[in-house]
Amino acid sequence: MLTLYTINTCDTCRKARRALDAKGVDYRVHDLRRDGLSDALLEHILERVPLADAVNKRSKTWRELTDTDKQAFDHDSRPARKLLQAHPTLLKRPLLAVNDATLMVGYRDGDYDSL
Repeated sequence: MLTLYTINTCDTCRKARRALDAKGVDYRVHDLRRDGLSDALLEHILERVPLADAVNKRSKTWRELTDTDKQAFDHDSRPARKLLQAHPTLLKRPLLAVNDATLMVGYRDGDYDSL
C-alpha cells in the first residue's frame, strides 16, 4: 500500500489526496505534524531524496529561520535533521512512498497518472 506523507492544512496535499481518490488508489495518510517525523522516518526519506531537494525553501517556516539555521541545510548535517524534526513543515510535500525505493516529492496535476 502507498503512503502519502502530508500536512493536513496543505492545499497541495489535499489536491494529491483528491487525485489518488479519483484514481481509486489505496493509500494511507501520515500527517507529519500530527503523527510526527521520527528519526527512522526522516532517515528513510533522506535516503531516497537529497536534503536539498527535500526542503521547502518557499515555506513560511523557512523564511522564519535564522541565517545560521538556514546554513545548516547547505550540507547534510545533524542540525538540519533536528530542524526538520522540530518543524516538519520544512519538508516539501506531499511525499508519496510508492514502494520501498521510490518516493515522489511534491505534486502537480498528472504526477500520479502512472499509478
